[in-house]
Amino acid sequence: MRKVTVAATQMSISWDIKANIKKAEEMVRKAAKKGANIILLQELFMTPYFCQKEKYEYFDLAIDNIYESDFYKTFSSLAKELNVVIPLSFFEKCGVAYYNSLVVIDADGNSLGLYRKTHIPTGECYEEKFYFTPGDTGFKVFSSKFGKIGIGICWDQWFVETARILTLKGAEILFFPTAIGSEPILPIDSSTHWQNVMCGHAAGNIIPVVASNRIGKEEETNSSMTFYGSSFIANEEGSKVEEMNKVEEGFITHTFDLDEINKKRRDWGIFRDRRPDTYKEILKQDASK
Repeated sequence: MRKVTVAATQMSISWDIKANIKKAEEMVRKAAKKGANIILLQELFMTPYFCQKEKYEYFDLAIDNIYESDFYKTFSSLAKELNVVIPLSFFEKCGVAYYNSLVVIDADGNSLGLYRKTHIPTGECYEEKFYFTPGDTGFKVFSSKFGKIGIGICWDQWFVETARILTLKGAEILFFPTAIGSEPILPIDSSTHWQNVMCGHAAGNIIPVVASNRIGKEEETNSSMTFYGSSFIANEEGSKVEEMNKVEEGFITHTFDLDEINKKRRDWGIFRDRRPDTYKEILKQDASK
């Protein structure tokens, strides 16, 4: 028996960076007090979602050396103090390249390494290709004090390949920090679709999934987005076991027995019966040819 309690946070963000960091710190403390071992904060929570518009001045928000930053040191000290694991999302500058990145801080306060977002979206209010270079780290699994965790960042979560590769690499839980909300052009609320895709990853790979999203209305010049929250935790069968609504700040927690889930994944036979030799078409842009 190897039990771990995970948490997903959900909060609104302003241009008061110190207040955002303080709010996130308080969320982590409250979740830890409730027994959480691994605490997921949302994507790029240090600032509003600046990718709504293409503005060159926003490149100045990037952190050049994450390990020397006060931002990292704050959460590194917090992780050590509370004995928790914190996947920490940030805007990274590395040489002449800029990335949507995440560093995983283990429960002793030390870094387990860096992941850079693989899939970079573009579109009205999601102008990420203007800011971010596609990640060069590949999909990564981090061996933390409380289990092996796989990380994907926002748009990564829509791709079945992300979840499958992370599980094949040994992940025991998948974590997806997110910033998603209203679609200014498409007349849809994608929150149910968003959740269903990740619940499918959980069921298809027999692995728990944790997703953290922001809430609130954020405005830019001639643009605004309302982020729809709906942060949730799904079990290894794809059922939502915890969920937040679209407007509340706070966090949710759930406890999993990783040993039992690993046995279930083994016994179900999905990975035993895979046929990678027949999957070559997946590497083609157009498999019909």
